[in-house]
Amino acid sequence: MAEPTPRRNEPRLRPAPLLFEPAEAAADPEHFFDLESIDDPGALLARSTELAQAFRAAADRAVEYQAMAAAQLADPRRFDRLTPADIAERAEWTEDYAKKMVEYGQRLMRGAEGAGGPDPV
Repeated sequence: MAEPTPRRNEPRLRPAPLLFEPAEAAADPEHFFDLESIDDPGALLARSTELAQAFRAAADRAVEYQAMAAAQLADPRRFDRLTPADIAERAEWTEDYAKKMVEYGQRLMRGAEGAGGPDPV
C-alpha cells in the first residue's frame, strides 16, 4: 500500500498501481476499478484502502509538479515569465496561493538540484 509523501531525505514508496479501465467500463457509473465485483468485505476494504492511498499519493505528487511548474513560469530569468496573478488565472488559484506554490516549487527544485532532479515516481 502507498504511504504519505515522505520528507526530503526519506525514500519514496511507490503507490499501488492504478490500472486504467476500458472505456466501456468507465462509462458505467456503478463501475469503479472493479470494486463493485468484490464480495468479501475484508478484500473490499483492503483494495479500496489501497486505491484511496494511491490516489492521495498521486494527488500529492501532482501538486509537487504544479508547484515546480509555477516556479519555472515565475522565474525572473525567463523572458516570458508570468506574474503570480497570471499563474493564478491559468491554474484557477487565488493569487496568494499562486505565490505560495511558486515558493514551494522553488524549494522543491533547490532540493532536487542536489539530488539529480525530481523523483519521477
